[in-house]
Amino acid sequence: MEKRTIDPWKWGEYTNSAQAVEVKNVSGTLYCSGQAAIDANGQPSAEDMRSQFMQTIANLEQLVTEAGYEMNNIVRLNVFTTSTSEFFTSCVEVYAGFLKQYGIRQATTLIEVKGLYATLTVELEATVVR
Repeated sequence: MEKRTIDPWKWGEYTNSAQAVEVKNVSGTLYCSGQAAIDANGQPSAEDMRSQFMQTIANLEQLVTEAGYEMNNIVRLNVFTTSTSEFFTSCVEVYAGFLKQYGIRQATTLIEVKGLYATLTVELEATVVR
């Protein structure tokens, strides 16, 4: 599998994403449903957004690896949140660290939504290739 990121503008170097990702010679694609801070018993978290985001990342890691894919091959990662301002103040450092940990360079859209399931405040939707 070959992966190439495209960032035609200089400011793109300072974001936690790429403007586009091209993949060639892919042998598989994993389309992940939105992952959120829901525990193994199906209970949604009522904790703060940062704690929920950390659980959401852990759930995504488990899903991707159990499916036989690698985290560094995430090519699209959409973030849904009930508050973009809260996401930037409480989660962006966790997000940047997560991307750096795996060397992920992905296309991303950050979307503020009116609400998510139950008490959830953040959700990740990923596409992974191999």
